[in-house]
Amino acid sequence: MSTRVLTAVAWPYTNGPRHIGHVSGFGVPSDVFARYQRMVGNEVLMISGTDEHGTPILVQAEQEGCTPQQLADRYNRVIVDDLAGLGLSYDLFTRTSTRNHYAVVQELFRTLHKNGYLVPKTTTGAISPSTGRTLPDRYVEGTCPICGYDGARGDQCDNCGNQLDPIDLINPRSKLNGETPKFVETEHFFLDLPSLAGALETWLKGRTDWRPNVLRFSLNLIENLRPRAMSRDIDWGVPIPLEGWQDRPDKKLYVWFDAVIGYLSASIEWAVRSGDPEAWRKWWTDPEAVSYYFMGKDNITFHSQIWPSELLGYAGKGSRGGSPGAFGDLNLPTEVVSSEFLTMSGSKFSTSRGTVIYVRDFLKEFGPDALRYFISVAGPESHDTDFTWDEFVRRTNFELANEWGNLVNRSVSMAQKNFGEIPAPSALIDADVELLRTAEAAFASAGAHLQRSRFRAAANEGMKVVTAANRYISALEPWKLAKDPAQRDRLATVLHTSLQVVSDANTLLTPFLPHSAQQVHELLGGEGVWAAQPQVFEVNDDTAQTEPVGANLPEAGRSYPVLMGDYANEKAQWARTEVKPGTPLSKPKPLFAKLAPELGETGPEWAPVVK
Repeated sequence: MSTRVLTAVAWPYTNGPRHIGHVSGFGVPSDVFARYQRMVGNEVLMISGTDEHGTPILVQAEQEGCTPQQLADRYNRVIVDDLAGLGLSYDLFTRTSTRNHYAVVQELFRTLHKNGYLVPKTTTGAISPSTGRTLPDRYVEGTCPICGYDGARGDQCDNCGNQLDPIDLINPRSKLNGETPKFVETEHFFLDLPSLAGALETWLKGRTDWRPNVLRFSLNLIENLRPRAMSRDIDWGVPIPLEGWQDRPDKKLYVWFDAVIGYLSASIEWAVRSGDPEAWRKWWTDPEAVSYYFMGKDNITFHSQIWPSELLGYAGKGSRGGSPGAFGDLNLPTEVVSSEFLTMSGSKFSTSRGTVIYVRDFLKEFGPDALRYFISVAGPESHDTDFTWDEFVRRTNFELANEWGNLVNRSVSMAQKNFGEIPAPSALIDADVELLRTAEAAFASAGAHLQRSRFRAAANEGMKVVTAANRYISALEPWKLAKDPAQRDRLATVLHTSLQVVSDANTLLTPFLPHSAQQVHELLGGEGVWAAQPQVFEVNDDTAQTEPVGANLPEAGRSYPVLMGDYANEKAQWARTEVKPGTPLSKPKPLFAKLAPELGETGPEWAPVVK
């Protein structure tokens, strides 16, 4: 029986193109997971979009002489193209500036407010003395009053994990221009996290199968929960849907309040666009459905604390009680899958410092599968990992080209040259049986790793099969058998066994290498779509929840691109597909081109020079 699996992917911010550090955290891991889940027969809903609100967009738009919406429109298209090129198989990749998103966010706000978990409170906000504009918490830095770390942000300290307010910092300074902020009184709505702490802790303590670093960090946050502001002094964002607030141009909802709700709003938009407006409920209100959230480690707080608290409060499950809103009792995350950082020379990728490799540049030079493979086997799954061109060249040349590409090429080439088709086997000997058993057993071992989001281990299981097959061919030397007519039946058996294991390995590697997997499927005489790819569609912003009605929604009729795909009819299944004797074969072309060794020293000409 199939399981419904929500694959909720972190929302990239629309302030520029994506770099490979971004997609190593949210993009490739989530797609590998979703593709595997589809292959085992589960019903997957993979959703996300561009995150488009907040002060950083406002500041950058002013610098570039455009409106925040124009800036978001421009980079939304760039990001959609980047993610499509990487082959991320979204059921819907949308955006947060849609009518539907505004309406869904406002429904959650109204119900949280009605249930008593969003309360108005006069607080102190940071203002830039030179511009008079509110500084977002993350744009105020200083020394942490708890652990003494000099580099804490106004929302939290990354060193000790504690929640902070900008006024708590010692020697606070603006990240924008270094000036000392001015603190003024302002009124905002606060999410009453202490009243949700008991329910949140009970839920977290039941998450025994999470990655240990994520669970440990999340549980530590419970000790110092305080009410957290969920609105901002800003004119760009989702309006506050209350009388006396919704028409105010100077007050909007906090970008992180609305961004995490995007997982729900994107699911609802997908349902509307798929022709069944209630279909989203199968992933959100069915207690048998599961949900996995993918992100970088800097976003754990919002997915293991803020979003679950919003869901608990919406359902009335905190100490203040209450009842669910129009959407009902919504499922909490099954698992928060957080990756560490991909770095260069020990530092985070940084556009401002020029330490950045953009996805589009990488794809143009090397194609998607080489990057997907590198992130999967050498990426920051459990600890920060340094990207080096030398390691990328080594992985591409020795693992993809020499091991996997060579196995495919010589197996198909010898069968095509000697038989013109997949040959029929005769009696198997121990070596044949052992290799076939090794390949078939890998489905269980690799699948168990993928189910637990252990992508490196799963990819390695596939490559172990590749290595075993190459050793088998080298040991049995089919090129010598081909010279002896008396050994033709044995040659046929060796090549049939090799092609069967090529097919098995291709299936095992499909979640990681979907583009080349399609090529191998066709080389083995397969027809149709093996591993489906996302497509870019232009749509109109004409969908919004009719119940409840949203307040001050964006203008209807605007067009924007979305990623969607037809994944239901792809042929890839997580099991052995028997190769069929008599299937015609064509002469293969190399799957992966070997890279020049000198590329490992400095990278391509367009790459940043890192010392």
